[in-house]
Amino acid sequence: METSIYDFTANKLNGQKTDLNEFEGKTIIVVNTASKCGLTPQYEGLEGLYSKYKDEGLIVLGFPCNQFGNQEKGTSDDIQEFCQVNYGVSFPVFEKIDVNGKDAHPLFKYLKSKLSGGLFGRAIKWNFTKFLIDKNGKPVKRFAPTTKPEKMEAYVKEIL
Repeated sequence: METSIYDFTANKLNGQKTDLNEFEGKTIIVVNTASKCGLTPQYEGLEGLYSKYKDEGLIVLGFPCNQFGNQEKGTSDDIQEFCQVNYGVSFPVFEKIDVNGKDAHPLFKYLKSKLSGGLFGRAIKWNFTKFLIDKNGKPVKRFAPTTKPEKMEAYVKEIL
């Protein structure tokens, strides 16, 4: 059987191992995040989409990453506090991971293999690259770091 997003696990900020099959049947946005990035205010837009559509089956999964400009230096506790205090983030945020290179998290290796980054190939170029996954666990669209979450809303509504 073909691999899907449900075949992966990740650890939440509190260290709890999570099987992504927990989100089966949901429309998912997977995003690599950072607390000290010029794009960090996108947390607000992501939380807005999540709040608006979670009852219809949307989930946002945040994956902090320190591979771009050293913009996520904090511990899991620092990240949790930052996200909640500054942006009221209520969607799941996971432990810091790598998205590129030999130590890239298997989920991101999979997502990059399914959806290339256009001109830039498969590598993730910056924080807040967003992947939209349908209810069957199939990656359907990749959004550039500079694409604001609000600009994704039409695509989200279409596949909910």
